[in-house]
This record gives sequence, C-alpha cells and structure tokens, in this order.
Amino acid sequence: MKNTGIKLIANNKKAYHEYFIEEKYECGIALAGTEVKSLRQGKCSIKEAFIRLDSGEALIYGMHISPYEQGNIFNKDPLRIRKLLLHKYEIRKLIGRVKEKGYTLVPLQVYLKGSLVKVEIGLARGKKLYDKREDIAKKDMKREAERDFKQSFK
Repeated sequence: MKNTGIKLIANNKKAYHEYFIEEKYECGIALAGTEVKSLRQGKCSIKEAFIRLDSGEALIYGMHISPYEQGNIFNKDPLRIRKLLLHKYEIRKLIGRVKEKGYTLVPLQVYLKGSLVKVEIGLARGKKLYDKREDIAKKDMKREAERDFKQSFK
C-alpha cells in the first residue's frame, strides 16, 4: 500500500500577496535523480520562479534546487529550466486563459505526495497596489481582534 502523506518542501507566500489566485492545478515535474534527493532534504526555493507555456509544454523558470552534496558529476544546474507534467487538455485550457489580459501562472508550493514530487501552480491575476494595502489592513484587523480576544480571557 502506498504512503499518501504530503510533506511540504517549499511555499510561495509572496504569490498570495502579489496575485489573486483563481484556479489551482497539481502537476508533476521532470527532475534528475540528484534533484529529487536534494528536494527530499528540503533544499528548494520558488520565490523567484515563474511559469511559461511554450509550444504545448509548461516550463518552470527560476526554481532553485540546491545541488545534492553526494551528487558530484551528476548534479545539474540549480536554476535550469524544468518541464512541468500536465495533461494536454489542461495545457490548452491554460494557454487560452493566459492569453487573456492580466493572467499569469505562478508556482504556489512544491511538496512530496507519497514518493512523487508535485508542484501546485495557480492561474493568477495581478493585484493593484490598493488591493495589497486592503489585504494588509484586513490582516492587521484580524490580528488585532485575535489579540483583544486573547486578552479578554486573561
């Protein structure tokens, strides 16, 4: 029986601040063996990563996977372009949505699902500065309310 536990490797909090996430997709990623070993150790960053759709393929740029210590000559370039594994119909749907004004694809998180490495990507629309300020104000109000709530029980 397969282990279906999910272990988070990297999270992109910045994406939720910069964009409205409208749809989420789970996809696989084509990796070399030493990259998988490095990911299992949790050495990955997707803060600066972005996704492009080129000739019917989804490619992730700027995803940093640190070289595996025991990998020697088998290690790949940490910032190399990697292919995302999606169904053709999903790629066609995403190409249509990304052509609309203001839409882009961003990686949200990288995680292990059982023995497989998965990337959650989001179809996103950019936020304006006033939207970001509004979100920060809501977060501050929520934090303040929780603080008041805790103090009322002391």
